[in-house]
Amino acid sequence: MAERLAVAVDVANIRGGPGTKYDTLWKIGKYHPLNILKKSGSWYHFSDFEGDKGWIHRSLIQEIPAVITTNNKCNIRSGPGTGFEILFAVDKGIPFKILNRKGNWIRIEHSDGDKGWIHKSLVW
Repeated sequence: MAERLAVAVDVANIRGGPGTKYDTLWKIGKYHPLNILKKSGSWYHFSDFEGDKGWIHRSLIQEIPAVITTNNKCNIRSGPGTGFEILFAVDKGIPFKILNRKGNWIRIEHSDGDKGWIHKSLVW
């Protein structure tokens, strides 16, 4: 199927099966991208950037273009290139919404409103 969706709420519970009777395995935040593997009613089975698998309710996700950092200390810059100022740095596992792209650079926005540019080699 390979449909890619992202978390649309501040915090989402990831469950061990398709229903609230299953244990919460972990929680993820807004814009966390997910590859949908299968659907069971209103529950979606997914894998994430680390290959972890779980279940999430359909109401918590949307078709939001999103990426997540895959390296430690990723520089977020003021423009699309290494010559631009570093605005801030983030560690591995930080999700962002994609605003636009320019070559190998992606303009991103964090759920807290921080924006900048990141090289595509640093995200999934």
